[in-house]
Amino acid sequence: MSTQTSMKGKIAIITGASSGIGKACAYEFASRGAKLVLAARNLEVLNSIVQDLLLNGHEAIAVRTDVTVEDDCKNLVDEALKRYGKIDYLLCNAGISMRALFKDVDLKVIRQLMEVNFFGAVYCTKYALPHLLASRGSVIGVSSIAGFHGLPGRSGYSASKFALQGFLETLRIENLKNGLHVMVAAPGFTATNVRVSALTADGSPQGVSPRDEKHMMTPQKVARTIAHGILRKRRNIIMTTEGKLSVLAQRVFPKIIDRILYMFMAREPNSPFK
Repeated sequence: MSTQTSMKGKIAIITGASSGIGKACAYEFASRGAKLVLAARNLEVLNSIVQDLLLNGHEAIAVRTDVTVEDDCKNLVDEALKRYGKIDYLLCNAGISMRALFKDVDLKVIRQLMEVNFFGAVYCTKYALPHLLASRGSVIGVSSIAGFHGLPGRSGYSASKFALQGFLETLRIENLKNGLHVMVAAPGFTATNVRVSALTADGSPQGVSPRDEKHMMTPQKVARTIAHGILRKRRNIIMTTEGKLSVLAQRVFPKIIDRILYMFMAREPNSPFK
């Protein structure tokens, strides 16, 4: 493996590592030689992933972590340092989604989205930052096209991703002379359980994806793209042509893209717009 594709000897913390993009990143980073600290609330699932990685000759530990709890995030960093002595990559991937009109949504849903998607990244970054500065490492936030412009029916999700991107961009500028790499990764629609567990207006999970997932990005493809971005020290990665076009159109033809997004989301089965 060349130095351009290798993560050999690097220590990576991955939140939301029990499924979807986080799990795929665990296997992708491990295949490139990284040593892993995997975080999620479900310790049983995390341990099964760790055992599989160990059986395949990789190094990893599991740390039960609820990213909405500041002390859990501090403990995650402490456990990484206790085991490996340094941190090179912090992948802030833990996240939840929602599907409801703002006029109908219980405000506890918005608060929960912000706690997981935004404050989870803030807490982990706060405690990992001194060690990432020491290693001249990377902070990576898994965002979304919804972090570049509002997505109807996802007000809390978009708000949390806008906040995440603003935080990471500011962190990047503050550390321009400190060697810290900060990257925002924005996948397109990805075939994970995030839509199944997305919160409805009352905070209950919707339980089924409103979209046909056969033609979506796979978590494995997203993980490969994130790994390439880290190694090339990219700033922002928008992973689909549709996403790139929509971000550009938002700047040039904002009224048109508003209408397109409305129609796009309204076509979902059981759309709240109907």
